[in-house]
Amino acid sequence: MDDPLSRAIADLETVTNTDTDSAPISETTLSDLQTLFESDDPEYIDRFWDQISSNNISIASLVRSFTETMDSGPTHLALLGSQVYLSILISPKSPVFTIFTPIAFLSLLRSIRLSFKQHRSAGNSGDSIGDDDSAEKGGGGVDGGRFDVKALFRVLERLDGVLGRIHLARFPDSLKGLIQTVAEIPVTALEFVENSGSYQRLSDLCFRILNGVLRPEHGDQTATAVEVLKALTPAILLLKSQARVAALRFVTQEMVAAARDSEAVKRAIVYLPRYLANKAPEKAEPRAFAVESIMEAVRVMDVEDQIGFVEYVVKMTHGKSNQRLTAVDLIPMLMMSLMNSTHFNEADGGVHSVQLSCLEAMIQRCSDAVAGIRARALSNLAQIVDFLCGGIGDQTQLERIMGDGGINLKSRINDVLRKRCMDEKAAVRKAALLLIAKSTILLGSSIDEDLLKVMGNACSDQLVSIRKGAMSALSEVCRKFPEERVIFEWLHSVPHLITDNESSIQEECENLFLELVLDRLSRAVCIDGKMTDVEGVIETVIPEEILTLLKGICDPEVIPCLKKICTSLGKKKRLNHVIAAALESVITASESHWLSNSKPIENWTAPPGAWLLLSEVSTFLPKSVSWEFLHHHWRLLDKSQLNNEAQSPLMDVDVDQEHLVSEADSASWAGDRVFLLQTISNVAMELPEVPAAELAHSLLDRIEKFNMHSTEVNAHVKALRTLCKRKVLTVEEGDVLVLKWANRLVSEALGILQAYISESTVLSKASAFLTPPKSTSGNEKKTENSSTLLLQAVTAVYTIGSVVMVCPQVDLKGVNPVLHTIITSDSSDTNMKKLPRPPVSLKQNAPSLYIQSWVTMGKICLGDGKLAKSYIPLFVQELEKSDFAALRNNIIFIMADFCVRYTVLIDCYIPKITNCLRDPCEVVRRQTFILLSRLLQRDYVKWRGLLFLRFLLCLVDSSEKIRRLSDFLFGNILKAKAPLLAYNSFVEAIFVLNDCRAHAGHREMQGSRAESKLFSIRGPDDRSRSQRMHIYITLLKQMAPEHLLATFAKLCSEILAAVPDGLLNLDDVTGQSVLQDALQILSSKEIRVLSNRGASTDPTEMDEEGSGADPSIARRRMVAQVAKKSFIQNAVPIFIELKRLLESKKSPLIGCLMECLRVLLKDYKNEIEDILVADKQLQKELIYDMQKYEAAKTKATVSEAINNMQRSKNYVSPLQGRGSSISRLASDPQVRSDLAKQLGSAETVACAVADVTAAETVKSVLKEVNRGSSTQQLNSISMPKLKSSMGGSLSKGSRPKDVLEDLRRRQTFDTAEEN
Repeated sequence: MDDPLSRAIADLETVTNTDTDSAPISETTLSDLQTLFESDDPEYIDRFWDQISSNNISIASLVRSFTETMDSGPTHLALLGSQVYLSILISPKSPVFTIFTPIAFLSLLRSIRLSFKQHRSAGNSGDSIGDDDSAEKGGGGVDGGRFDVKALFRVLERLDGVLGRIHLARFPDSLKGLIQTVAEIPVTALEFVENSGSYQRLSDLCFRILNGVLRPEHGDQTATAVEVLKALTPAILLLKSQARVAALRFVTQEMVAAARDSEAVKRAIVYLPRYLANKAPEKAEPRAFAVESIMEAVRVMDVEDQIGFVEYVVKMTHGKSNQRLTAVDLIPMLMMSLMNSTHFNEADGGVHSVQLSCLEAMIQRCSDAVAGIRARALSNLAQIVDFLCGGIGDQTQLERIMGDGGINLKSRINDVLRKRCMDEKAAVRKAALLLIAKSTILLGSSIDEDLLKVMGNACSDQLVSIRKGAMSALSEVCRKFPEERVIFEWLHSVPHLITDNESSIQEECENLFLELVLDRLSRAVCIDGKMTDVEGVIETVIPEEILTLLKGICDPEVIPCLKKICTSLGKKKRLNHVIAAALESVITASESHWLSNSKPIENWTAPPGAWLLLSEVSTFLPKSVSWEFLHHHWRLLDKSQLNNEAQSPLMDVDVDQEHLVSEADSASWAGDRVFLLQTISNVAMELPEVPAAELAHSLLDRIEKFNMHSTEVNAHVKALRTLCKRKVLTVEEGDVLVLKWANRLVSEALGILQAYISESTVLSKASAFLTPPKSTSGNEKKTENSSTLLLQAVTAVYTIGSVVMVCPQVDLKGVNPVLHTIITSDSSDTNMKKLPRPPVSLKQNAPSLYIQSWVTMGKICLGDGKLAKSYIPLFVQELEKSDFAALRNNIIFIMADFCVRYTVLIDCYIPKITNCLRDPCEVVRRQTFILLSRLLQRDYVKWRGLLFLRFLLCLVDSSEKIRRLSDFLFGNILKAKAPLLAYNSFVEAIFVLNDCRAHAGHREMQGSRAESKLFSIRGPDDRSRSQRMHIYITLLKQMAPEHLLATFAKLCSEILAAVPDGLLNLDDVTGQSVLQDALQILSSKEIRVLSNRGASTDPTEMDEEGSGADPSIARRRMVAQVAKKSFIQNAVPIFIELKRLLESKKSPLIGCLMECLRVLLKDYKNEIEDILVADKQLQKELIYDMQKYEAAKTKATVSEAINNMQRSKNYVSPLQGRGSSISRLASDPQVRSDLAKQLGSAETVACAVADVTAAETVKSVLKEVNRGSSTQQLNSISMPKLKSSMGGSLSKGSRPKDVLEDLRRRQTFDTAEEN
């Protein structure tokens, strides 16, 4: 050891005695010193210090040399120097206070940081730290040095030992540097430490050092702990990593253990969650990990400190957007985590008030100005409610938190949900629906009608996710609270989604219908696995909700969806035989209950909807319905029919109330018979042969009487066809048998028609020349007979149509002329020369027969192409001129069938058919819309010409049902099927809706004058303009960003530029409306494509839509850049030229133009001078208008805020003098601070508050004047004396009388509030 020590001393003597201030120590010397101090031999260490002293080596020079080595040496040399320096510090007899200097210590820390930095650069070549053996090999650095990981470990170990000898309280910079350097090591080492054991050893060393600096000898423990926590914050806020886990473990275990003995450390730990909350990132995933880290820190705090942090988080909900967002994510975690804490539950009653404040804060954030915060607040509130209710419907805990204010809180949640379900942002609507689904227990029966309707409307939303959420929410409400109003809304919203384009929605619709209707019916009626067969009270056997469900499916709007759902479920073999048995039990129990009360069976009807549902499911469950059950009820219903006269639903006669009730009962029986016959037809192949034959004969006899309700005829005919095929052995025999009775029925029906026409002609002849008509008992009897014959004739015509549909081969030679006579009976014959009796007009005398004849003729034409070619013009003519809404509706159905069968023949009549979209009858309009929509989806009709433009008016139809259907068509179907349709037809829509023919290039799109007026919303009134804007906005929402840009350019070039070019005549009122609409569209937010510049970014919205790398976002940004360039180069010159023209004409549209420019340029406030360089005057006017608009907006905001505070409970007090309430609020520092946060400028708030205060003072003065309160006399007010124009002062008696009289007159001043 003598030679290494001697070499080291000699080299140190040489280095310290150089002329330069300091020189680095060689690697050989450092190695010798390292060997010396690692030996731990006190003798050698003593000799080292003796030789240092004997050779007069300056300790200060030695320290400077070490500093130079650590600063300028390669990585391995710097670490070696750091290790030797620290070894000297902790060695016995070391002059610690001489060797330790802040500069040398900072150089040591710098060498540690550089070692990681340079190794990170070298790591790009593939080097990494594995275990200790591989670390000995080292790795290349950027300077060619070697990086020895063992050296780093030895440096950190000695650094930990130094803290026991050096008190860093006197060296705050060194302490801070040490904390920052050591805290960064676990994070930096993640990049190249692969071995978990090595990393664990490294992090343990670091946290041992950090724990050591918390001792009192290193300074103020609170300040030190704060520095440690700040330095660890980047590691704590990392995503899932070892550094994050290690940092949290150090804070929650070691620092908390130190806090138990030190109140100073505890204060720092208490404020750590607050610091982390303010440092939480905005993106969703990092923010979620930050919230987890915060919760880890909160859980180890005392109850009082936890409550204090909850209160702080509640205050954060009123801070900046990132603070509000973090608070919204923290509150549910705090409530769910801390509610499970035993200590938290044992706290005093103040805990419940904190929890209540958390709920109130979340409800407030549900109406936040930022859409992303609203969405997160709603989603998190749903989690809170679900947690507090325990997921099982136990709301005891939630009610305890809400206390006496629970009812008010429920009302507020209802109001919030009603607004947020109609929010413009999809993420907010989706979250609101989720909250509804989770909060059904909380809301209970307090869910109002408006909220149910909003959920129903959401089932037709444009977005798939919203429709799914609405289905789930509404179904959850129906599942928990099967009330009549809830079931009604569910049946009118969810089953309709079976026609949705999205297959997953169709499947979910089937599943929900199976669960909430079919399975619920099976469970309710089935007891202990057996179907109920008792004769008790029906409500006891069948729950009220089941009866309500069955009644609801009878709605005409629900029946088509019910049939599609049952068909789909049946094809997938998901219908269980228990369903059919349950329906049998429902009908049997209803009959038994009726008979048990001794009521006549002829007045009994089955629960509405039972036979309907059985007829649908029996198609796929033919073996599950017993023949005895069907036969019994057929005999029962058939017997009851004999006691009721057949009434035609199309008969337009005056009847009394009793007759109406009788007809309603008859219709109910008829409906039951129809569905029973459908059920019999479905199970016909399973019926016994003999009963089937008997039933067929019975059906034929019933049909031949022609006295049935018209709704029954079709069911009888179809059932008869099915039973006839059941009776024979081959298909050919069945066809022959069906044709035989079909010809027989047609022949008998034709005889009845001819008899009625003959009798009508005779009656017309008998009364033609009698004025007034002669009334005798014989005539009355003939009239009665004629009415009976009319009912038979109507049924006969309907029977012919039903027979034609089931047997197209039937002989119709004698039928067509008779039907032609009926449908043309109202035509006038101008060739009649003589004065005979007027011809018989069946349209006037027998409207029901007239209407039914058109329907039957349509059915005949469906099977005969030649006949259809002749009669289609007659159908179109009748559609245009008919006064009967029922006939127009039936013809629309016929034309839709013709369009499928004879597409070419109907194509030229499509414009005539679309005229029914403006029919005065809502039913006709709705059916026309539905039928044309189906044809368009199946490509039988093309979206071309005026067809699309005429459909636009359905968006603003007076019927809410039609508007909902239109929104669904344009938002869902057309957006996927024809995405360019809105873009291609947008400009034409503006001219068509305004009925404008003042543009030379758009006159050909208008059609005839009468039709253009019919399909326009012309007029400058607010209602017409708002309807047009609704249509425009709906179309704009269907466009992609590039199409919005192209539409903007088309509006500028085809409408705005057309005015200076003379193509659009502004002298025409419609031309002015077109220009005004175009300016309003250009200023709407829907047409603007904004990049992140100039618009407030909402990170949570990006999280909902996807990551920032989404191609759609990049495309939108690119389109926004192109839009700006196009606006400056193309649109601005057009606006300037248009402004000059409007000014020259003194047009009132100049105001709309300036408003449009103000909106378009508000995102380029700093560039207005460059954009409008061609028109300085316009530039100044726009800048002035913008400033005036901003000032007015600020004033309105301040005024609204002050008025809200006045109405709040904290500021309710009587006025104490003129304007005292406003002045008190305006001078309140808290009020000013809140307004400054909202508006962003204290100066702006001060000016606006002054304006509002002055305005309020003026209003109070005017009110006092109007009330007649006295004011001070003029002579009591101190004022300067006035001199007359003639010189000298005016005396009291020299005042003119007319002036005094004018002053005495009192005038009433009206304020804005009173007006």
